Amino acid sequence: MPITVHSIYRHPLKGLTPEAMDSVELSPGQAIANDRRFALALGSTPTETAATEWLPKTSFLMLARHERLAQLETRFDDETETLSVLRQGKQVARGKLTDRIGRTTIEEFFAAFMKDESRGRPKVVEAADGHVLSDHNAPVISILNLASAKDLERVTQKPVDPLRFRANIWIEGTAPWHEFEWIDKQITIGGATLTVTARIDRCAATNVNPATAERDLNIPKALQMGYRHVDFGVYARVDQAGTVKPGDTLVSPT
Repeated sequence: MPITVHSIYRHPLKGLTPEAMDSVELSPGQAIANDRRFALALGSTPTETAATEWLPKTSFLMLARHERLAQLETRFDDETETLSVLRQGKQVARGKLTDRIGRTTIEEFFAAFMKDESRGRPKVVEAADGHVLSDHNAPVISILNLASAKDLERVTQKPVDPLRFRANIWIEGTAPWHEFEWIDKQITIGGATLTVTARIDRCAATNVNPATAERDLNIPKALQMGYRHVDFGVYARVDQAGTVKPGDTLVSPT
């Protein structure tokens, strides 16, 4: 059975809604376009401009500490660079993230929504050229295995929604945890070539149920108990450009 791409996601605003993609153009040394391009810096985070280089995740509003974020749905429009924020299906804020007035609108909404948790008015920041506002300090693609998620359910004894892990590419058709064998090796997905660089260690953000905004599982603890590590999924660097879409085959090292 071939290994195939099940689904592809991006996260335009760090910590907010994953957006499914029909296809993606991967470029050497780059993340998926608009993935973690923006973030909400805490009011206490020193930022002089709207563009910033990589910062640690503790600089931002994030699910690991601020599960209320999962109560919201966000949608990013590439053409207008506008973010829409919805709560229970109703739009509650909208603003162009590359425009000062638009950023201010979004910042004021999140300041009111998060209250003291944002440590002052949060600030919309954008990744500077060559940077991405993910947990990893280099532009990479995260690849996760649906079979590994299913195997983890043996430990949790409860369903594990794959969206907890905020992946870029979900794959299927291979054994659980097989992806860990690809570290420092090249793979091809669709028309792109990537080098798998590291396992992804998991934090408390995965404890938040994306459907209910409740902390109803302890994923790092379950990983440690079941497998003696806290890793789930792998990071990969794009070496050769190409288009990737659901259904494409992944060719792994033999």
